Amino acid sequence: MAGEYLTDTVIREQTEVGGVWNYCEKPSPTLRVPQVSAFVPPDPPVQRSPTVFSTPMYDVLHTNIPWPLMKYSDQDFPKDSLIFPSRQAVQDYLVDYSRDIRHLIRFSTLVRDIRLRQEEGRDQWDVVSESTETRERRTNTYDAVVVASGHYSTPYIPEVMNIREFHEAHPEVISHSKSYRSPEHFKNKKVVVVGNSASGLDIASQISKVCQKPLLLSVHTPSPPENLEWAGAEEVPVIDEFLVAERGVQFADGRIERDLDAILYATGYLFTFPFLTSLEPPLVSDGRRVHGLYKHLIHIQHPTLVFPGLPIKVVPFPLAESQAAVFSRVWANALPLPSREEMKIWEEEEAQRRGPAYHIWPKGGDAEYINATHKVIVESKTSGKEPPLWNDELLWQRKVYAEAKLKFEKEGWTAKSLEELGYHYRPAAGEPSKQEIL
Repeated sequence: MAGEYLTDTVIREQTEVGGVWNYCEKPSPTLRVPQVSAFVPPDPPVQRSPTVFSTPMYDVLHTNIPWPLMKYSDQDFPKDSLIFPSRQAVQDYLVDYSRDIRHLIRFSTLVRDIRLRQEEGRDQWDVVSESTETRERRTNTYDAVVVASGHYSTPYIPEVMNIREFHEAHPEVISHSKSYRSPEHFKNKKVVVVGNSASGLDIASQISKVCQKPLLLSVHTPSPPENLEWAGAEEVPVIDEFLVAERGVQFADGRIERDLDAILYATGYLFTFPFLTSLEPPLVSDGRRVHGLYKHLIHIQHPTLVFPGLPIKVVPFPLAESQAAVFSRVWANALPLPSREEMKIWEEEEAQRRGPAYHIWPKGGDAEYINATHKVIVESKTSGKEPPLWNDELLWQRKVYAEAKLKFEKEGWTAKSLEELGYHYRPAAGEPSKQEIL
């Protein structure tokens, strides 16, 4: 795949690398209630000159993954790092990791449109970008495009009976975790947090220390008892209806809570690509998945377009590194793809297996992908950077990280190793290595 534009530019709307880890103190004021459409305009910047866009990062946040498991394969975190680094430590790590390619990055630049055309039978991608400072637009043509825009931009707030009318009557009550920064706003307030994934439980544990007791945690499925206890919350079912006059809600079990001061939705985000709307068939419909991809990564009709980082409930950095090892070799004609028909069949079967939770990988799915990818690439004897491999100790860390993170929090956010928290890796004598089984 020859082409003069193949390795040219990394485009970033922000003034620094880091993506979701690039903290912005001021949250976006944009809030749509409910928010169930993937086809909404991106949030405007919260600051001009330099232009700053808000991210979902909040004041006090530590990773829920130990750094030896989270890191890229060719760079450790600093030796004195906390075992679960702070948001700022991760941001510093990413800035340091980017040092060798910073000359390729165009900062403060928005991608407005990506459009496909054919030239002598080859894909050509015309990328229209705009400076956030000067508003100058330019068009560049590329042989291939990596869409690594993440999936923490467009919040999901479900359609619930009377939610629109409630929000109109009480516009300060409903919010989304994207705008959460600190618990101070919730001091002495009567609060419901909706959702008990990682961010919901973490935010609930912060708010519960300052709000009226008990904080109510509205969930589809029960939280682990130890996490619920640490969050200091009382678990309740999903919200069935908003009660406008009472400034309250009715839960699925019939319970009614009135005079609510805050309802924070930690219900995730929708996949959306406002700069890639000309593809047919469309990439997204309801925003719950990205259509037309092989292995959650490579566009089936146009393999010169890839989407690393889509899977959810995975360790993202090494997974994306593994994915990059794949598509870079595909683009170098060093690693063959199945036929389009075979890739379509794979996607159809994957959709049947996963259902609505299409991009949510099962426990251990990232480990299986990372080690299987390493095996395929090593056996292919292709040149290029070797992708990560999780040895037995890292596979063990993947199993214990959730309970270790909880203990890290309970013991004051100071531990620099899993051993300090009482977790010791002991390989079983005579047992085969997990990586040999995958």
